[in-house]
Amino acid sequence: MLMESFPLFARLSAADQRELEGHIQVFLAEKAFEGCGGLVLTDEMKVMIAAQACLLLLHRRTDYYPGLQSILVYPCSYSVETKHYSDHGVVTEGRASRLGESWQQGAVVLAWDATLHGARSADGQNVVLHEFAHQLDQEDGRADGAPILTNSLLRGRADRYRAWTRVFRCEFERLRREVSANIRTVMDAYGATDPAEFFAVATECFFEKPDEMLKQHPNLYAELRSFYQQDPAQWK
Repeated sequence: MLMESFPLFARLSAADQRELEGHIQVFLAEKAFEGCGGLVLTDEMKVMIAAQACLLLLHRRTDYYPGLQSILVYPCSYSVETKHYSDHGVVTEGRASRLGESWQQGAVVLAWDATLHGARSADGQNVVLHEFAHQLDQEDGRADGAPILTNSLLRGRADRYRAWTRVFRCEFERLRREVSANIRTVMDAYGATDPAEFFAVATECFFEKPDEMLKQHPNLYAELRSFYQQDPAQWK
C-alpha cells in the first residue's frame, strides 16, 4: 500500500523501508486513533498517518513521541475557537479553520484530506510532517523551534546547540524578510510566523523539496540532516 500511496516511502532504501515498517507497528500499538466529525477510520488510514509520522524517527535515538497519546482525525478542515490578546489587554474571540494541530500534551489533530494530499504529493505541504515536527519540538516542554538535539556525533552538545541556534535564527530572519518583500521562497510563508512554525515548515521542505532546500539553504539543510540523521537529497 505504501509503495503506491506514499512516494517518499518508495524512495527509501530497502533497509530504511524495513526500519520504517517496524516503527509503524510500534506507533500503531502505542497510540490511539479517533475519527471525528463522522469520519470512520480504516486500518489503511492509520498506517498512512503512522508512516508519515514515523519517517521523522528513522535512524534517530528517540522515543515514539512520548507526550502523545491520541491522533484525532477529521474528514477535512475543522473549526476551532480562538482568542487574540492585543497589546492593550483586549481579548477578541472568534473561530478559525484548521488542517492540523499539535497539542503540548496528549494529542495531534489532523484533517484527513490534507493528510492524504501530503502523503501523495511531494510539494512541501505535508500536515503530518508539520504537526509531528511540532511534537519533536515540544518534547523539552517548549515550542520554540529548538528540539532536543540528541545526535551529537561530531560536535559537543553545547557546540551543537550554538550551531543550531545560529543557523536557524539567520534562516528564520531571512524568510521573514523575503516574505515581507513578496519574494518567492522554497519554504512556505507560514514559516515566517514564529520559530516553532519555521522549524515545522523547514521539516516539510527538507523531506519533500530536498534538492531545492540544499541548493538555496545549504546550512539549514545541513542542520536538519544532522538532526534527522537522513539525507533526502540522496534518495533515488
